[in-house]
Amino acid sequence: MEHFISDIAFSPTVKKWQTDKGSRQAYARRDWQKELIPKLIDFIQESDSFYIASASKEGQPYIQHRGGPKGFLKVLDKETLAFVDFAGNQQYISAGNLSENQKVHLFLMDYPNRTRLKIWGTAQIIEDNQELLEDLFPKDYKAKPERIFLIKIVTWNLNCPQHITPRFTQEQLQPEIDRLKNRIQKLETQLEIH
Repeated sequence: MEHFISDIAFSPTVKKWQTDKGSRQAYARRDWQKELIPKLIDFIQESDSFYIASASKEGQPYIQHRGGPKGFLKVLDKETLAFVDFAGNQQYISAGNLSENQKVHLFLMDYPNRTRLKIWGTAQIIEDNQELLEDLFPKDYKAKPERIFLIKIVTWNLNCPQHITPRFTQEQLQPEIDRLKNRIQKLETQLEIH
């Protein structure tokens, strides 16, 4: 039996569901990639947030949001990502899970362009490398660094934008807001003159 990297998501049970529902043939010969391609590197470096999923040794899942300035999730090479874990609510669920189960899943969204990137990998927590911490820490960001998450990519997948509703950040909307404010101000000035 042939094995594909996509088998990480398409287990025998999933493949049976695909077969029963008629979608297996479309996925049977399509495999995913391990190395990041340039457009995905750009996508990651422009991201200011993502979701990270981990699971305990018993398989109890947990998803957590991570946010920071654009590019805080660093691409170290085509198969490695890293980010500084900032001080937060001190629950340490992701850190605890990863200390006993290194499997991790990242989910990145680009709402304006209706794109989602899913990354499967393994994560290592690094707490004793000050030089790397300083190298990865976003310049002038007001947060307390606690540790580094180093992620080796197993595979990634981009998929269907069909049900992604476009959303925009204030930073993305601000130029248009400023343009409209200027236009309103000019029109109000014209009205005052007449």
